[in-house]
Amino acid sequence: MMNKQEFYSKVTEQTGIELSEKQKNQYQRYYELVVEWNQKINLTAITEEEEFYSKHFYDSISLAFFKDYSNVDNICDVGSGAGFPSIPLKILYPNLEVTIVDSLNKRIKFLNLLKDELELTNCNFIHARAEEIGQNRDYREKFEIVTARAVARLNVLSELCLPLVRKNGYFLSLKAQKAEEETKEALNAIKLLGGKLEKDLEFSIEGEERHILEIRKAKETPNKYPRKVGTPESKDTRIILEIIKLQKTNIKYPRKVGTPNKKPLY
Repeated sequence: MMNKQEFYSKVTEQTGIELSEKQKNQYQRYYELVVEWNQKINLTAITEEEEFYSKHFYDSISLAFFKDYSNVDNICDVGSGAGFPSIPLKILYPNLEVTIVDSLNKRIKFLNLLKDELELTNCNFIHARAEEIGQNRDYREKFEIVTARAVARLNVLSELCLPLVRKNGYFLSLKAQKAEEETKEALNAIKLLGGKLEKDLEFSIEGEERHILEIRKAKETPNKYPRKVGTPESKDTRIILEIIKLQKTNIKYPRKVGTPNKKPLY
């Protein structure tokens, strides 16, 4: 756990930035608004203040432990929910241009309220699926940095995020444990999408393992990626349709579970 004073000190220690009173008030108001709105829409399971400062704010700004964002042109945050990690990073670097993509309109409404309450500028919140935005010319390959703190596996996140990264920009994926396993699984997908894994930045927050996977956009992503929603499940869909067809043909099929020693249907 981390109280506010410990958070302020850790920020300075890790980034060299001493928070102003305005920034401290922004973080506090941010916390209050999330807790308030969490009663209306599901934003987080963490509402205790010290845990919130540690597991949301400090975890989010860990992106700045290894990079100075003062001169970063823009950042896109895919599926950020309540604004993590990009809004805590935006408070730390007020001039940073932030775009957030989220599929739930209620969360977008919350983020717009948050922007007004915290007096944030250069923030763009988009209600859409990442698969749609990745094929939109206004956003495709336009961002210096794209990040995601989502729980999806790295091969899935890479397909959603790398199309948005401009050439020689970076996709930064925040991961907890088992990052090595996910990375090995995703290497072929990353290469196919035009990326190259450059670093696995490993550190800990209060004894808990953390990773930032730094993936550089080495070449353009093939036009067919990201694929439409549900594409990976197309094989399963065909199987379901075949079962439905069989059921309509003869209502006794499929047979009950445990039917003994029946001859195969085919």
